This record gives sequence, structure tokens and C-alpha cells, in this order.
Amino acid sequence: MADLRIGIVGTGMIGRTHIERINTKLQGGRVVACADANIDFCKSVAEKYGLKAYETGEAMINAEDIDAIIVTTIDPFHEEYVTAAIHAGKYVFCEKPLAPTPEACKRIVSEEIKGGKQLVQVGFMRRYDPGYRQLKKYIDSGKYGQPLMLHCAHRNYTADRGWKTSSSVENSMIHEIDVLRWLLGENYKTAEVVFPKTTCNAQDGVRDPQIMILTTESGVRIDVESFVNCHYGYDVHCEVVCEEGCLNLPEPANAMIRTNDARVTPICHDWSERFPEAYNTEFQEWINACKEGHVDGPSAWDGYAGQLAAAAASKARDTQTVVEIHYDEMPTFYKK
Repeated sequence: MADLRIGIVGTGMIGRTHIERINTKLQGGRVVACADANIDFCKSVAEKYGLKAYETGEAMINAEDIDAIIVTTIDPFHEEYVTAAIHAGKYVFCEKPLAPTPEACKRIVSEEIKGGKQLVQVGFMRRYDPGYRQLKKYIDSGKYGQPLMLHCAHRNYTADRGWKTSSSVENSMIHEIDVLRWLLGENYKTAEVVFPKTTCNAQDGVRDPQIMILTTESGVRIDVESFVNCHYGYDVHCEVVCEEGCLNLPEPANAMIRTNDARVTPICHDWSERFPEAYNTEFQEWINACKEGHVDGPSAWDGYAGQLAAAAASKARDTQTVVEIHYDEMPTFYKK
């Protein structure tokens, strides 16, 4: 079977990383074209990777020799390009978030339903991490009873330039919002965000760390620590406390080093070191599914559900109150 011909909209760092991943490590698909608002930079990327550069994302999306689309633009443009791909009848992988607001996500959902076929997958790559998949398997088995509490942490060595207090929910803990909903198989009921003492390493005016507290519809209590200036590495934790045992997310398999009168086990420096296998699996499964005529990863509805919970958590943070989360009923279109 011929390779899936992929066009990518957005040639920033994550876009270029995906080009290299698909074209050098994976099978069955190839990025053959790119588009970007910065056309000169887009042309330089196209030349580097042997791609065809398009003047606009819409032109590339509607090209007859493009089978599927990847959207890695900045967030405000996600809705525009995902919707264009739906109208063109092409599979589209959109990096998280699906769109910046729940309302924009719902518009995408409506357009996809109107088109009559699921075409959208959202880039929640933690669902593809081997460790999280182990947790999912153990939870679903029921062997350890029902989950009661989850204790989680998402730590970065330092925050990106331009990081804001709001970014911790919307750009960091959004990963936990999605993957924990997937692990437990249920929606959230309430959200709260509290502020511990702020680190001296936080950017001016930024509140860091933060703790998000979620309660699910069945009463599972979740706390998620976001600490984006921890100054020791990239560290992700998830402990699921069940009735008959505790499940812990496995640590990456890094070798222990004996040096300078100490035993040292290195940890990852950033997300690219921690989750390469998850990204590879995510895109390989997406390519395989597209070629088989379907998508089965995180859906547009999952993108909406994630943004709805994130919006509630953001409101809770800004008002320092507990905010209830009210989901619309999932359309039959997305029920598997």
C-alpha cells in the first residue's frame, strides 16, 4: 500500500520534530508538504526536508495529492485549519488543544458530525506512553478494586519564555486533564486550583507551583501539582490509590551511575526525552488507522471535554473557588 501523503500546517519546533519523526523513524506515511504563515521560513523548512511549500494552509489542505493533515500552528489557528480539513474530507491530527475555548471545540465537533465521518484526532500523546497504558490496563482489570484517589505531578526544569500563571492549567496540566479522564473512564464534576508558596525562580508575577484539584462524577479525588520551575529536570508522577493496592506510573528506564562517592540515576531534562516512544506510537497508530479508513485516538469530543475542564480550572484559579463542570451529552456519533 502506498504511503499516506501528509501535509503539515505550522513549521515551528514541534512541527519540524514531527516531520523528522514520520520521515525517518516511522512506516507507512510521509510528510510531503508544509505551510506556514511565515512563508519564507516555510520555504526554508521545505528545502531542508525535501517538501513542497504552499502559500497557504488552505491550499495545501485542498491539494489532491495530500491525503491527511497535521496541524501544529499556534493555538488560535487550530479551529480554522481543522475545520478546513473536515470540509476537504481529510483526516487531520491536531496538536493539543483542539481549539483555545470549549465553544470553538464544539464548533469543530458540529462540523465533523455534519460531515458524517470521524476525521479528527487530538494530540494527547500521554495515552500512548507505555507507562500510562500499563496503568489503564490495571485499572480496567478491576483486580485492585476501584480507584479512590490520584496523586500526580508535572514538573519542568524551567518555564518557557512568555509563561503566564494561566499557562500551568492551559498548557501543562491539560495533559493530566485528558489522560486522567481516559484512565478513569469518567468525566469531572468539580475543579479547584490553589497556590502554594511561590518559588523564587518563577518569572515576575507568575504563580508557580500550582495544585489543581479535580473530583470525578463518581467521587474520585485527584490532585495535580504543576511546578514549571523545579530546577532539577522534567518529572512526571501519577499514583492511583485503589481499594486493594496502589498503582504507580513507571519511571523511565535510565541507568544508575556510580560516580564521586554516589549512586546517581539521571532523570529526563525535558518532554522530548521523556515521551519519545509515546509520540512515535501515537503517530504510527494514527498513520495505520488513516490508511485503514478510520481514526481511533483522542477525538474531537475528547478535545472539547478537555477544554471544558481546563476552562473550569482556569475560572477556579482566577476566582479561588470550586467550580462545577457541566458537560453536554456526548453525541451518539462519538460513542464506540
